[in-house]
Order: sequence, then C-alpha cells, then structure tokens
Amino acid sequence: MAPYTVWHNKTQCEDAERAYYEKLAGGGAAKQPQPAASQVGGPQPAAAGQVGGPQPAAADQVGGPQPGSLAEQIARARQHIKNSLEAVELVGEEKVLAAKFSSLELENKELRKVTEDLKSLVVSLSTRVGKLESGGAATTTVTPAAATEDDDDVDLFGSDDEEEDAEKARITAERLKAYHEKKSKKPTVIAKTSVLFDVKPWADDTDLDAMKAACLGIEMEGLVWGASKLVPVGYGIQKLQIMCTVEDEKVSIEELGEKMEAFEEFVQSVDVAAMNKI
Repeated sequence: MAPYTVWHNKTQCEDAERAYYEKLAGGGAAKQPQPAASQVGGPQPAAAGQVGGPQPAAADQVGGPQPGSLAEQIARARQHIKNSLEAVELVGEEKVLAAKFSSLELENKELRKVTEDLKSLVVSLSTRVGKLESGGAATTTVTPAAATEDDDDVDLFGSDDEEEDAEKARITAERLKAYHEKKSKKPTVIAKTSVLFDVKPWADDTDLDAMKAACLGIEMEGLVWGASKLVPVGYGIQKLQIMCTVEDEKVSIEELGEKMEAFEEFVQSVDVAAMNKI
C-alpha cells in the first residue's frame, strides 16, 4: 500500500492566510483562537521539550504572516503576478503609441511633399504670368512710325483684291454644288429586321403543312420569307418556326403576326422568338 501524506500544519496555514486577507481588507488584527477550556487542578504542564509552561498560539505571537511562511510566499506570488500584468498593459500601450507615432510621421512626410510640390507649381506659374505680362506689354507698344506705315498701306479706292474674292466665291459655290450632287446620287440605306416567328398549332392532329403553306402565302411589300422548320414542343405537338426579313418602313411585325393568327383553323398563337436589326 502507498504511504499516506499528512498535512500537519494545515490549521496554521489557514489561520495565517485568513489573517493576511483580514489585514488587506482593513479588518484589523486576525482573530485569535480561543484557548482550550481549563481542566481541574489548574493549567496543564507544557509538552515535552518546552520550558516555563504552555506556549501561546502562533496567531498570538505574530499579528501577521511570519517571514518565510506560506502566507508570505502567496502574497509575494500575487504581487509578482500583479506587477507582471501591469507591465504587460504598459507594453501594449507603448506599442499602440509607437504605431500612432509612425503613422503620424508618414502623414507628415506626405504633407511636406505635397506642400513642396504646390510651392514649386506656384513659383512656375508666377514665372509664366510674369513672362506673359512682359510679352503683352511689348506687343501692345506701337511706335508712331509703324502706325504711319500701316496707314500708307491702306488702299481707299479698291484694287484687284475684289476680283480675286469674287473668283474665290465662284469656285467655292461650284465645289459645293458638285458635292451635293455627288451626295444625292449615293443609295440610301434601307433599315431591315430579321425576325424568327414561333407559330403554334391547336393540337397534334393539326395539318402542319397546310399551316405552313398558309403562313408563307402572305405577301407584303418589303417582306421576304426565309427558312422554316418544325420543332417538337411536347406530348407529340410540334410548332412551326419561320424566318423572314422585313423592311422597317414598309412592314409592321405586329401586323404580320396578326395576319398569321388570322388562320384560326390551324394557328393557335404566334410569338416573336428572335429579332435582329440588319
């Protein structure tokens, strides 16, 4: 059998811990244990190894935990944990402040760069404005001699320039007339649309050939019929798909659909499956 482990000083440790907590709470000195009831014949003699009678309890000798005791070790451990947690919090705050400082430094550098660019731009603009102002003043300055020469060049009685202007106007008019005639000879673009119709019969016993012949028998100016085929729908019923091309100005797609629906003995409905501009 394994030997039993006995904690002999458990009561003392619990008293010391209670005294420590009471001291922290400000409750004053720890509560001292009551001495045992007196026996008949006076106080009992001290235990072996003691001199001068019975010794007082541990709690009566010291008001708090003794140095090196279990209570003091627990208090040190708790204080150490508390200090560690405070240090960790300080480190976290320092990291946050360092990150903020670094971001502020980057923003400051960017602002400095933008300020320098704006400064250089303002300087360049000021230089250009100064040059333009000086050039404008130079061009507006006209000497009296130059003004006199300009007056001498003016022909008050006309010259051959009028004849040249009339010739230019005639040539321009001829060219415009030729351009308009050439443009009028170009063929006009006719807008057309390619349409795919879905023609659905009433039942599976409908004569599809007669329905197809009736639809293709429709004739309209600007209508050209194309390919056609039968497409199965379900339950033995097939629908007729017809392709045609119509001129937008001459043929109405809705009117053409209504004409196909007029064959009521064959056609149940007519839908536009696809439509593309040509």
